[in-house]
Amino acid sequence: MLCIKQQISPLIFFGGIFVKVLMLGEGLNRKGGIVSVQQLILEQADSTVEIEHIATLIDGSPLQKIQAFLGALLELSSRLLRQDVSLVHIHVSERGSAFRQAITVLISKIFKKPVALHTHGSEFHEFYTKLPGWMQSSLSWIYRKCDRFIVLSESWKDFYVQALGLQPERVVVLPNAVKIPEQVPQRIGAENNNILFVFFGRIGQRKGAFDLVRSLSLLPLECRSRLRLVMAGDGEVAQLRRLVSELQLEEIVSVKDWVSPEQREDLSRRASVFLLPSYNEGLPMALLEAMSWGLAVVTTPVGGIPGLIQHKENGLLVEPGDIYQLADAIKLLVENDKVRADLGHAARESVLPFGSQKYWASLTQVYASTLGRR
Repeated sequence: MLCIKQQISPLIFFGGIFVKVLMLGEGLNRKGGIVSVQQLILEQADSTVEIEHIATLIDGSPLQKIQAFLGALLELSSRLLRQDVSLVHIHVSERGSAFRQAITVLISKIFKKPVALHTHGSEFHEFYTKLPGWMQSSLSWIYRKCDRFIVLSESWKDFYVQALGLQPERVVVLPNAVKIPEQVPQRIGAENNNILFVFFGRIGQRKGAFDLVRSLSLLPLECRSRLRLVMAGDGEVAQLRRLVSELQLEEIVSVKDWVSPEQREDLSRRASVFLLPSYNEGLPMALLEAMSWGLAVVTTPVGGIPGLIQHKENGLLVEPGDIYQLADAIKLLVENDKVRADLGHAARESVLPFGSQKYWASLTQVYASTLGRR
């Protein structure tokens, strides 16, 4: 368990009572967007509040994960027994996470604690609709017990209200936040005539990693020779490297494992374009971070992305799985320096409202409204 004293808005003080938040989610040493959100909440604050983090999922064997979750349930129950926790903030995704956190919601409500459930699952809609009817009913019944239900976009709010029968007034749209670099490079031309493209995230079909490599094989040789692509992440790394080799793209595509924050920042500073041709998303942190660095982005209109990206205004949108459309977008950004620079500038401007301090102010309002329902 991680205990951190943070800063918080006076909004969450009621009758002189100091607020203590118990936050449940993935272990902070794991990789991915949910962990990034948790770390941002723990790091970016501006008045005093105590936040305790309990990891409900860790890396390790199935047995180790079960043991960690049971330990988290014991820790949660122990903390709630002390009667000094003001509210419980739970981060949830799909599949196993949905069921694990349903249990933590029930325990929190047994102790009559206000609960804010923070949803991140990019494939929750597919997962939920495939469940047997009795499982859907049970899960939605538990989720309706939450005092606040945090979602990443209006489209996700519509889904949860309709599919789970949530009261609309309890569902709060809170897009993910991003740390905004104070300065970014001027990206007018390309260094050594090579334009650096980057992809950050879990490597697999859901984020379109294989589609991305296949799309490069469609480019004319002259266009292909002007770009370099670095793909960094975990998942099906070996399979992607085999595909790169089969398509004879080793000279322009470098597939790395998950890179450190410092390496990622260095790549973001040197890159000009970020690619994320996903099939499903919530509101990806990698996309927000790339936009904050002023990268031109090529992505897909899925999840919360259409609420952020307007085609040809602050990014390019292609249909999931359409490698020809993806290749055309890449070709455009290789051949037109001005379009690339203008899209990158517009991308950065559009995420300025997503800064971490503004996010924290919005989150404290969610906490206040959660406590207000007691």
